[in-house]
Amino acid sequence: MEKRHTVLLQQVQDYREETLRAIDGVTESMADVIPAGFNNNIRWHLGHLYLDQYLWLQHLTKEEIPLPAGFREWFGYGTKPADWTSPPPSLDTLRQLLAEQPGQIRDMYSHRLEEEFPATESGMHTIAQVLVRTIFHEGLHLAAINSIRRFVPHQK
Repeated sequence: MEKRHTVLLQQVQDYREETLRAIDGVTESMADVIPAGFNNNIRWHLGHLYLDQYLWLQHLTKEEIPLPAGFREWFGYGTKPADWTSPPPSLDTLRQLLAEQPGQIRDMYSHRLEEEFPATESGMHTIAQVLVRTIFHEGLHLAAINSIRRFVPHQK
């Protein structure tokens, strides 16, 4: 694998670890708080990160990626906890899925990062380009998680 690909996949891993560190100490009840001025909670942001990374890869490659049941309804674009009609995954489940995802992406795509696909509406045509986009996206949601944490009282 080329050095730049190794760096890209390491960045996917590193940014995910940063996101997981940001939720150290977050409890189940803290994960569900939606402060005034916010549409979503920490649980939603975590599930959305997991879902979105796979959906962008699936959108590019047109290959099915098995997703946990309910994830599109809970965490898809435009969803919000106020609309949930069934209980979402536990915080521990989300942590585990998020921790495993970078390795799964490495296993599935490390040998295909520069494979050409028809360009998406935003002009991306390789898996490497999509991963750069998902790293950016993770940073946006990490900022939202950090903002929410400032409004959520710490619990024991």
